[in-house]
Amino acid sequence: MLALNLWHLQVMICVWAGNCKDEMTCVKEEIFGPVMSVLEFDTEDEVIERANNTNLGLAAGVFTRDVTRAHRMAAALEAGTCFINNYNVSPVEIPFGGYKMSGFGKENGIATVEYYTQLKSVYVEMGDPQCSF
Repeated sequence: MLALNLWHLQVMICVWAGNCKDEMTCVKEEIFGPVMSVLEFDTEDEVIERANNTNLGLAAGVFTRDVTRAHRMAAALEAGTCFINNYNVSPVEIPFGGYKMSGFGKENGIATVEYYTQLKSVYVEMGDPQCSF
């Protein structure tokens, strides 16, 4: 029987703020873990340009009190999912998937069924055919 403390999982949350640069690995790549890179900016246009300057695009997050600004930025961000004033909330009904090199297709919701199926229309005449040619 294993001791209880062998099953204990330690989690370290990393937030890099103040000295992050666009060329750093933690900024350029998708890190699947509790890591947040915080970068300063001056304008919305600068943020959009910097955020989209990557070959990845799984998700993006916008935190603001201005909902109009949030929607404007979400529309401009090249990411499969854009969170506004929250992050990583993924109800099963909402499609989730990336842009660019962050995968293809979508998980969750009706988008998954549509991705894995192909629509075909078949029309059957049960009476005498009416052919114009």
